[in-house]
Amino acid sequence: MPKVQRRDIPRALLTHLLLRIEQRRISADALKSFAAWLDTHPEVPEGDWFKRFPTMTVCGKGTLVKTFLTPQQLSTGREV
Repeated sequence: MPKVQRRDIPRALLTHLLLRIEQRRISADALKSFAAWLDTHPEVPEGDWFKRFPTMTVCGKGTLVKTFLTPQQLSTGREV
């Protein structure tokens, strides 16, 4: 299984992620939890996946993180 890509994120995707952090008011503490999870070099499926945190859900596809959701929003794919 591939691992989450942490470098060379396409500029348009990075812009999208930063916008979602702002729009959905993702806290610094939530981002710290996300960063700690990334530090474990998690393996993710090839297709759609998501990882739940107490105040947000991270969604991805393959090696890329694609968006951040609030806990009330529905995610698709395989939970990791």
